[in-house]
Amino acid sequence: MDIKLVNERMDSSIQFLEKELSKLRTSRANPSILDNIYVDAYGTRTPINQLGSISVPEANMITIQIWDSSLISIVEKSINESNIGINPQIDGSLLRLPIPKLSEERRQELAKIASSQGELSKIAIRNNRRDFMEKIKKDEKDKSISQDESKKFHNDIQKITDEYITKIDKLISTKQEEILKV
Repeated sequence: MDIKLVNERMDSSIQFLEKELSKLRTSRANPSILDNIYVDAYGTRTPINQLGSISVPEANMITIQIWDSSLISIVEKSINESNIGINPQIDGSLLRLPIPKLSEERRQELAKIASSQGELSKIAIRNNRRDFMEKIKKDEKDKSISQDESKKFHNDIQKITDEYITKIDKLISTKQEEILKV
């Protein structure tokens, strides 16, 4: 049993959670909220970050410098249709995205979304644990490892699982504080 493989599989769950949490909008400007926005440009669906340079000049403003000025209205339309709650303002070939303050109701809603994403990550961690535990049982049954080794692997995997569940709880707690902070 390769404990390194256990850690790699569980790390991928944490990385996925971090990526998902970064997409949740807070009152601060974060370019990752644009990651899921695609624009129909040049006959294909293109990620918005491949059509211009994205920057954060202020804590509550994102700007997109569009490289091809013929795409500005299409990019604006895509942002409006994405339901991220931001209305772009066109300034030549520059799109300004002012980040509005979140209402208390929306903050609570986003905190619940963060919590549910954390629960999904915990499920993924537990599924990984189950898969490895089943492999250990199979190895023990096939006599490729002893009972003592099996017990040691079970304990190691449970310890690793508990560590990752704690990491998830900390990530969710931090994100919820960030969201709920006025």
